[in-house]
Amino acid sequence: MTPAQTFPPELLLQAQGMRVAIFDVDGVLTDGQLYIGEHGETFKAFHVHDGHGLKLLARAGIEPVVISGRDSPALRRRVADLGLTRTILGAGDKLAAAQGLLETLGLDWPQIAAIGDDWPDLPLLLRAGFACAPAQAHVEAKAVAHHVTLASGGQGAAREFCDLLLMAAGRYATLLRADQGSLDTR
Repeated sequence: MTPAQTFPPELLLQAQGMRVAIFDVDGVLTDGQLYIGEHGETFKAFHVHDGHGLKLLARAGIEPVVISGRDSPALRRRVADLGLTRTILGAGDKLAAAQGLLETLGLDWPQIAAIGDDWPDLPLLLRAGFACAPAQAHVEAKAVAHHVTLASGGQGAAREFCDLLLMAAGRYATLLRADQGSLDTR
């Protein structure tokens, strides 16, 4: 099966060499809306395509990391369901959280890709070797991004970011072919 997904070659060159991909949650993995119940519980909707993209990144050796300013049982459940081992939730200072992670992993910013949608994500987007913003992101996030997705947050933006990183790493077609056996319905 030949991949149908394509990205401009110059964009793929910019995205090469990424070892970690940092994801914001609200506005990236979700549509940014917060549903709060009468007892204060938070409900969030996540797109299955985005989750599969994060799993594919991990299979390709690019570690997906969630750094969110919020923490909730729904978010904890989602990252657990995806098998993500590195998450920083309730981060008041996303840059400090990310910097600590990079030191732990022995990596530097040129090896980091990040996707975010608003001002709290700007410090990460400005330092990342490859920065991305969803289609509905705030204008300042879009202005510093190397790529603005066609899809909106919570509607496939994270998957588009994952696919781009997989293609830049030369792993997209291999993963697609590997999954073809499980997709074969003949």
